[in-house]
Amino acid sequence: MATPFFKKKDAVDKQLRPDMVQKIQEAEDPSEEAEAYESGGSLNGVISTGKAQLDKKSLDLIFAVEQMIQARAHAETTIHELQDRLTHSGGHVERLNKDLKNLNKVIEDREKNIRELEHKLVERNLKVDQVMEDYRELHTTLASDMDELKSTIELEQQKYANLVQKHNDAISDKLKKMNEQEEKIGRLETENAHLKQKYDTVRQEKAYLSGMISDFTTRMTVPFGSSALPVEPNDANGDT
Repeated sequence: MATPFFKKKDAVDKQLRPDMVQKIQEAEDPSEEAEAYESGGSLNGVISTGKAQLDKKSLDLIFAVEQMIQARAHAETTIHELQDRLTHSGGHVERLNKDLKNLNKVIEDREKNIRELEHKLVERNLKVDQVMEDYRELHTTLASDMDELKSTIELEQQKYANLVQKHNDAISDKLKKMNEQEEKIGRLETENAHLKQKYDTVRQEKAYLSGMISDFTTRMTVPFGSSALPVEPNDANGDT
């Protein structure tokens, strides 16, 4: 945008007054150019007083200079705004850096906690592995003991079965002997009853014989011619 403006300026320098051209060329910025115009008379004054002496190109040049001055003012305003934004961004960046520093500290603390947790996890895994190894050994030992106990139980069950069989056989023999004893007792009771009957018969016969002997003895001891009547043996025993 600035290049065509300076070309127009160079093209119409000869048509301006020599003092104005020199001041415009020696100006360092558009504000100084404006001061140069003011020193030789304001632009409005130049246009109003020397309007008849300026052609279209000179007017374009003056308009271009005014546009440059306005652009410079706008650029300065923009620069101030950008500086404000830069200052605000700098503060924001500073806050972000502070937050980043705090986040880095938090991340370091978290990483430290993670390392501690990993260390604890490794120790716990080692303990779990040791417990699992102990469990496997215990399981193997218990399996062996269980096999031995099963063998012992089977052997004891066989012994128990044999003892039960012997017990049943003994009970059968005992019952058989008891039955035999009962039968023998029954026979002996029958024989005893017969023997008792024979004993009673023998006792009665013995009593009868004793009475007869006693009667005979009494008769033999009584003198002949005695008036005492002899007692009948059957009467002595109560028989007729």
